[in-house]
Amino acid sequence: MSTFGERLDAAVRARGPLCAGIDPHAGLLAEWGLDDDIAGLERFALTAVEGLAPHVSVIKPQSAFYERFGSKGIAVLERVIAESRAAGALVLLDVKRGDIGSTSQAYADAYLDPASPLASDAITVSPYLGFGSLAPFIASASMFDAGLFVLGLTSNAEGPEVQRSTTDTGESVAERMFAHLAALNEGATPYGSFGAVVGATIGDAGASLDFGGPILAPGFGEQGGTAADIKRIFGDLPVLPSSSRGLLRKGPDTAALRDAALATNAELRG
Repeated sequence: MSTFGERLDAAVRARGPLCAGIDPHAGLLAEWGLDDDIAGLERFALTAVEGLAPHVSVIKPQSAFYERFGSKGIAVLERVIAESRAAGALVLLDVKRGDIGSTSQAYADAYLDPASPLASDAITVSPYLGFGSLAPFIASASMFDAGLFVLGLTSNAEGPEVQRSTTDTGESVAERMFAHLAALNEGATPYGSFGAVVGATIGDAGASLDFGGPILAPGFGEQGGTAADIKRIFGDLPVLPSSSRGLLRKGPDTAALRDAALATNAELRG
């Protein structure tokens, strides 16, 4: 099986760089005329998959919006993952997990082991218990040819308090995370499977983002990030601009969802 980095490169070349989030906010369910219950969740999520997954390289479900419905919501998430992959999209499950030891391994087993019904092509993880705490995720990703996106320079206003703080060597915390990623990705072609989350609204990164892996760029679209911002911040680096609400507000018409995804990819490709 090819590595996640190889599969991602092929998918982006074929379909474009857009990463489509499927985040069933209560407000979005209401905009679609759906109740905020399990039936509304299922109708919303699977309609979004139908409209988007055949046309984008990556689908990114945010796990929390499914978890809030309990086991039935998780069952819908399993279908989102399976049906998105069947439509040819890679699935990046947005879970932002980060723990230590056996707990990290259990999370890795849940989201990266192909034997799990939640197994995805990649997940988001948090390194802020120390990058070494991600060792079980890294080992599982390597074993199963999956990917990780490590929180680096996020788009939320509170992020700089930690991410731009200075370490004992004088580099920022984010720079230290990127150095770890560079070591993991060394020698990989066309790029590695270990990426970072860097917001499309961060302004000046203040650090080199050339760590040999892909970049997930939330904040694009509804949150204010533009195609020009993507080009300015990331240049020719492998980047996945991520949009959720900006696309999902085109639903529930699947043709409108498709057209929005295709138009956005065309804009990003320039």
